[in-house]
This record gives sequence, structure tokens and C-alpha cells, in this order.
Amino acid sequence: MAIFKGAAVAIVTPMHEDGKVNYEKLEELLEYQIANSTDAIVICGTTGESSTLTHGEHLQTIKFAIDKVAGRVPVIAGTGSNCTETAVMMSQEAASYGADALLIVTPYYNKASQKGLIRHYTEIANSVPETPIIMYNVPSRTGCNIQPATAVALAKNVKNIVGIKAASGDLSQIAKMMSMADGALELYSGNDDQVVPILSLGGLGVISVLSNVAPKYTHDMVMKFLDGDTKGAAEYQLKAIPLINALFSEVNPIPVKTALNLMGKNVGPLRMPLCEMEDTTKAALAKALEDFGIKLA
Repeated sequence: MAIFKGAAVAIVTPMHEDGKVNYEKLEELLEYQIANSTDAIVICGTTGESSTLTHGEHLQTIKFAIDKVAGRVPVIAGTGSNCTETAVMMSQEAASYGADALLIVTPYYNKASQKGLIRHYTEIANSVPETPIIMYNVPSRTGCNIQPATAVALAKNVKNIVGIKAASGDLSQIAKMMSMADGALELYSGNDDQVVPILSLGGLGVISVLSNVAPKYTHDMVMKFLDGDTKGAAEYQLKAIPLINALFSEVNPIPVKTALNLMGKNVGPLRMPLCEMEDTTKAALAKALEDFGIKLA
């Protein structure tokens, strides 16, 4: 059974002005997402600034989300690391809190060979044998690309490696992978501008940045496709492209956090080295939000 079908929000981590995690605001965001049809919560992913959270903050934020969501939708915890031992520790902790699944990014900076990727993911999966794992392939950020044969081998040979968040942007690679998978791999888009194309290759949904600002719209786009309204889904996809482009006009999550603040959500600042948007791109983002029909504060 799929971890989720539809749109999962890669939720931001709100901060106080002093840079500490704002748990009260995070609870508000979680409630807003659930009230607006989000199908799952991905906590402490790239968009959640996991790379600049301490291990303690990272785990506390995961536990907070699991406790507050309380089973209403699946909570998927980002517990990847470029150190296998650290990823095992984080994954075991998140599993002990009751995470419905784990999102594990490939090693970054030090990277890994395909053999190393198989060992890395197998070791993590074996440390949490009852918790489903979604691999996360985002070579533009990591410098490391899970090849189709590697992803399929992991899904077929390791019981709890069940899915992949595909953010390579390479539809040919994704098509090749799915042609080899024989149904062993749950596919989720990791790019908001490729949701419908990836659904057409057997995808079940998206792990979305766009959902932070337009949760019901993103959910509806996926559900239109899954319910057979492919034309309607394509229309939704194309209508959202200008806003999606604006949300990625600077390094994620700079624009999406800025967008939420423009909407009056008061999610606070970013942690360095991420910093505030340039005035020109911020103005373009504000216009894209308004053109899309989102009210600004």
C-alpha cells in the first residue's frame, strides 16, 4: 500500500527572529496544511532547512510534527545525511517517534559510487526494518545521481525501500527507471513543474514546495490526474508554472519562506548561509503570487 497518493508538502521550518525554531508557528502551518487537503507532511527536508538544524533541533522538530499531526495524515521525516552512521541514528530516532516513512537524500559533497549508494541505503533500511523508506534523488544539489538500475535494485532487494522522490529533472531517466521497476517502486515527483509528466509515468504524487502556498490546488492537480481528468490536471500544471518558477528564482527555500511571509504567515527568517531575497526577485515573486490569485498581507 502506498505511503500516500496526492500532494505532500515539503513544509518550511518557521523560525523566531533570533533563529530558534518557532514550534507554535509550525503547529499553525501543520493545521493549515491539513485543513487544505494536503495528503502528507514531509518534515525536515530540504525546504525545512534540515541542513542548518542541529541534530537536536532536527529530531525535536520531527517529533513535534508527528505528535501534532497525530495520525491524521502520514508524516514523512527527512533523516538523510552524507554520513551513513548519522543517517542511521536519525532514522532510528524518527522511527521510534512513529514516523510513517523516512525520506533519505543521497550522500552529498562526499557523494558515493552506485555500489556505495546501495550499501548506504541498505544499511539505513536494515536499521529501521519496519519503517518504509523513500529515496531522494536530487543531483543538482548533491552532485550524486541514483541511476535507474541502482534505484530498482534497492527497491526489489530491500523490503522497506519502497519509493523514490525523483528530482533529477530528467524525464528520460525516470521513464527508464519505471520501465525496469516492475511495480516495485512508488514514484513521487520532486519537481513542482513536472508533476503531471511524472504522474504519466506511473507517479503517485508530488513532494511539493508549491503546497506550502497552494496546498489545495496542488492536491487537486494530482487528484484530477489520478481520477482520469488528465486534461484538467495539465491545465492546473501549466497555470502554476509562473508561480513555480518564481518559487525557484533563488535557492529553495528562500523564495517559499519569503512568499509565506508576504502572505502574512510570519514564518520568520532563514538560517545562514541562506539570506533574504534580492529586491527584484522578491517583487517578481509577489506579482506571481497575486497573479495566481493568492492574497498578500
